[in-house]
Amino acid sequence: MISVIIPNWNGAAHLPECLAALHAQTDRDFEVLVVDNNSTDESLRLLAARHSAVRVIALQHNAGFTGACNAGLAAAFGSLLVLLNNDTAAAPDWLAEVRAAFARNPNAGSVASRMLLYDKRDTLHTAGDLFGSDGMPANRGVWQRDTGQYSEGEVFSACGGSAAYRRSMLEETGLLDERFFFSCEDVDLGWRAQLRDWRCVYAPRAIVYHKLASTGGGPTASYYDGRNSIHVLVKDLPGIVWRRHWRSILRRQLQLAVQALRSWRGAAARARLRGQLAGIAAVPAMLAARRRVQAARLISDARVLALLSSAPQDA
Repeated sequence: MISVIIPNWNGAAHLPECLAALHAQTDRDFEVLVVDNNSTDESLRLLAARHSAVRVIALQHNAGFTGACNAGLAAAFGSLLVLLNNDTAAAPDWLAEVRAAFARNPNAGSVASRMLLYDKRDTLHTAGDLFGSDGMPANRGVWQRDTGQYSEGEVFSACGGSAAYRRSMLEETGLLDERFFFSCEDVDLGWRAQLRDWRCVYAPRAIVYHKLASTGGGPTASYYDGRNSIHVLVKDLPGIVWRRHWRSILRRQLQLAVQALRSWRGAAARARLRGQLAGIAAVPAMLAARRRVQAARLISDARVLALLSSAPQDA
């Protein structure tokens, strides 16, 4: 069985289309769980009135994207566990293609979908995510016109907006780190999986349309982007990456800080800089987590460097 977990916070405007697309799936062996982050809109009433087949977990506080996803993952029955944003519409064969990609790739712990913009369906949001040698994650192909230029193959990680995981992988890696709350939690999990030699495969026929940032974004997202990118650097990057690329990593963080200062009048810029400062303040806690993550590593330095989008492949 596949379990589809949808975290929701005040997403009543988006849930009907998201759930209707799941109802139309050609693969019927799945369950749907909506985890509600103490919404104040009509989400819970809508689910009770119109979607009785959906399992609803109503949290008593806003636990963030990570907390909601983890609550759903813990309650799910499936051997394949899929996270799906509420502001998406999946193509009818999405789950069938996810299942097929896992079957073709027995060493894959996760599958990344082909995410296209909802309002511009010939434009990519991500064809699987990358991690650069400057220490920053990226959506592969973002804003490119989709011409089928990315075929099935390994990528660094799956975007959390439509990420599929084997239960057996999560049993080894653990779930999302709830300290992240929102943003880069999928990157952190991607590192923990890769370090344990769980691969991620991009499945181009597994298509999801995304109303980008319709239930998030703004200064709040900028804060967590700034903070959590530093969490990832401290917690997840093996020593070989720091030794080879520390100049690029620090330069990129400095560039982001300078850009924020130059745009100081913008709320999002100020929030990002506050996030970077919060990330620096949290370094001691992340160093403790780092020891656990790096102790579980199974792959070689050469394999680590090969994960980076611009790293040498044979170091």
